[in-house]
Amino acid sequence: MSRVDFHSNVPDKLAYACRLARKAYMAGNKVVVLVADSAQLDTLNSAMWTISATDFLPHVLAGDPLAAQTPIILTDDETAELPHHDILVNLSQLPPANYAQFQRVFEIVSMDEQDAQAGRQRFLHYRQQDVQPTHFVAGNSVDKQ
Repeated sequence: MSRVDFHSNVPDKLAYACRLARKAYMAGNKVVVLVADSAQLDTLNSAMWTISATDFLPHVLAGDPLAAQTPIILTDDETAELPHHDILVNLSQLPPANYAQFQRVFEIVSMDEQDAQAGRQRFLHYRQQDVQPTHFVAGNSVDKQ
C-alpha cells in the first residue's frame, strides 16, 4: 500500500516540488512529478534547471527516450508510461488514478483557498480508499493526522 503525505500551506508549489525532488534524488530515490497542465509543466521544467547554482537535478519529460535512465520524470499526463514508481509528487488538483503504483505519494497543497479545497477533496478521496494520509503543514515540524 502506498504511503501518502500531504504537505499543505505551501507558499510556492513548484519551488517546493523542486526541493522535494532534490531531497528524494539525493537519497537515491526516483521521482515522478505530476503537474496540472502543460503551462505548469514548462514552468517546472525551467525551475528544475534554476533551483540552485550548485545542484543538478537530472530530469526529463515522460516519454523521453532517456526516461528509463533518468531519476526525475516530469509529466502532465497521469496515463503516461512511467519507467519507475518510487515516489510521486502530485501538483495537480485531482488524485492520481495510478497513485497505488507508487511506494510513496506527496500531495502538495498551496495557501490558495481553491487549491486548499482541492487538497481537502484529495485527502478525503484517499481516506475513502482506506489510505490514512499523514499531514504536514509547511513551516511546522508537527505531524498532524
